[in-house]
Amino acid sequence: AAPEGKVTDDAGSIAPASTLLVGTEKGLFRVRCDARGGACLDGPHLAGFRVQHVVSTPRRPRELLAAVDHPVWGSHLHRSDDGGANWTSLDATPQHPPGRHPQSLKALWHLAWSPDGRHLYAGIDPAGLFVSDDGGASWRDVAALNDHPTRSAWEPSRGLFALHSICVDAQDPRHLVVAISAGGVYRSVDAGASWVPANAGARAEHLPERYPVAGHNVHRVLMHPRDGRRLYRQCYNGTYRSDDGGATWTEITGGLPSDFGYAIACDPFDPDTLWQIPESSSHLRTTVDGRLRVFRSVDAGRSWVSASAGLPQQHAYVTVLRDAMDADHRARGRVAFGTSSGHVFVTGNGGGEWTLVAEFLPRVLSVRFVATEE
Repeated sequence: AAPEGKVTDDAGSIAPASTLLVGTEKGLFRVRCDARGGACLDGPHLAGFRVQHVVSTPRRPRELLAAVDHPVWGSHLHRSDDGGANWTSLDATPQHPPGRHPQSLKALWHLAWSPDGRHLYAGIDPAGLFVSDDGGASWRDVAALNDHPTRSAWEPSRGLFALHSICVDAQDPRHLVVAISAGGVYRSVDAGASWVPANAGARAEHLPERYPVAGHNVHRVLMHPRDGRRLYRQCYNGTYRSDDGGATWTEITGGLPSDFGYAIACDPFDPDTLWQIPESSSHLRTTVDGRLRVFRSVDAGRSWVSASAGLPQQHAYVTVLRDAMDADHRARGRVAFGTSSGHVFVTGNGGGEWTLVAEFLPRVLSVRFVATEE
């Protein structure tokens, strides 16, 4: 049996001193060990809340922040000081000034810390970026982006109009990259004082212009934690890699069964290794051919192979959303994802074998590995 602090799959331990946080439409669940060392589930915490995103605080791994929404009480930030067992609501929320949009805050979508823990960033719907210098007690808008001259090219995408991805360069925190659906990717090299569109090389088949400066429907953007020059993005049309911090993009869709999808994750230990879950089309928005497949590349997207052992390969018509896949920063090859059917799968060997660790939860919105030891 594995010692406490480990979740196990068929191959042994998955993540020493890691907990998998699973945000759903109806609350937060934690996958962790029981007294016997096997994978177990507890929750729901934040019961009844839509849990869109959860992050841990740098150097304080048991301190968590969650972006949540409730049909009656609206959107709020909640904080836990004990690894997710208990939560309190913060008073302040990032939101646009009254009158700027029909709603100042429709939903919180994404949270990201600067590496030193001094700045907390939040992306919201209606699309906007905000920053807090006091851990979420107060917020100010990043006006250079929120009022960008190209904002007229932004528009809602299937009802969503959110800044949903925030990347902060661990080596140079002044380098920021964000993604808006639908609006595109933007980058800053001066800590948010100025921004430029970062969409060169990315297709936008839904727009009259195939390669526009802005207006792209981006589903997910990731920056490698050890190399801020390497980014990956999953779009409405295609999967892409950047080798220059987001300034230009190279399409890497070749070898995948579809150019549509949401979920993508990169190996924190190797910038050339990544995983992607294709979906059939923007019309159906479920797995291709009803097969739940994860595709892996070990050469930065130049080639792909299915890494799907243990996953259902017929009549599995599910969706994996943009924040519902994560790679563990504490152990290479440890990856998890959750589905719209409430099933959570984990691998400890990069996709060589997947294990079902939770099933029939509410629709999974996000998964996140966090270290929760004292």
